Amino acid sequence: MSKKLIGIVLVACVLLAFSARRTGVDKGAAMIIEGVGEATGVVDESSIGRGFASFWRSAIPLVFEERTAVARIDGFDEARLPWFSRIESGHAREFDADLGQWIVSGESRVLVEPMGYLLRVVRLMFETIEIAIWGTLLALLISIPLAVAGSRDYCGHRVLYAAARAICSMNRAVPELISAMWFVLMFGFGTMPGILALGLHASGFLGKFFADDIENLPKGPQQALRSTGANPFKVLRFAVLPQAMPQFVAYTQYILERNVRTASVLGIVGAGGIGMELKGRWDLSDFGHVSTILLVIFVTVAGLEYLTQRVRSQMI
Repeated sequence: MSKKLIGIVLVACVLLAFSARRTGVDKGAAMIIEGVGEATGVVDESSIGRGFASFWRSAIPLVFEERTAVARIDGFDEARLPWFSRIESGHAREFDADLGQWIVSGESRVLVEPMGYLLRVVRLMFETIEIAIWGTLLALLISIPLAVAGSRDYCGHRVLYAAARAICSMNRAVPELISAMWFVLMFGFGTMPGILALGLHASGFLGKFFADDIENLPKGPQQALRSTGANPFKVLRFAVLPQAMPQFVAYTQYILERNVRTASVLGIVGAGGIGMELKGRWDLSDFGHVSTILLVIFVTVAGLEYLTQRVRSQMI
């Protein structure tokens, strides 16, 4: 190892030590060690252990049923209950905003739907998937012309090339949560802000990836077609797309999976989907409901990954 490399490593270690102090990495590492000590029985208690225990005490068991006070249901007809539901007498709960917790307000009759909450979460998850799909389609519509304009082989002007690359960079630079908040101000609460936020952000990635792949493809087939008098559109159709399509499909698959995960969070700022329910339940400390939501998100992402892999294998 050369002296220059040793000096660079020492300087980097010193800078990282100062950065760890400023960002609290040293305290975080100490807390992690303390938590590991509690898990192994070396330490009696740790802050991480207390936080973990406070969550899991309420997170298990998962909540699948929906309980609604009969008095709050408009036009309730006891003779026409939903399937598999029942009426129970119990204590009604109300959330006290001043105390920041649930309080028991009195005894009341409650409609219990055994799988009601799970079905509600699944419906919200389908809405989240729809947001992700429309966001991915919007990203493709924006990124394809940007990719062609951002490729040196097909762009006719340097200014157009620079503008296409700059738009991709700008779209990537703005986080989805920030753009979603802007769109919520314009369109109001709902799914449209989420679709636009996902589409614009993802178009920055797809535009760059597609353009880079077009530039990096072997030039032989393209030059052969050009020599026969083929126009740029035919060169793209018959020489570029057949070679680049497997990678394009892989990029689109990744963006779709990423959009599903991100759309699950955009509801925090009112952009629709399951995120709004997740944020509300977390604020109310209904961690059993939170666990149900997280389980549905996990199953959805895993199933979507399996499905997209099958589709990609068939296309390739």
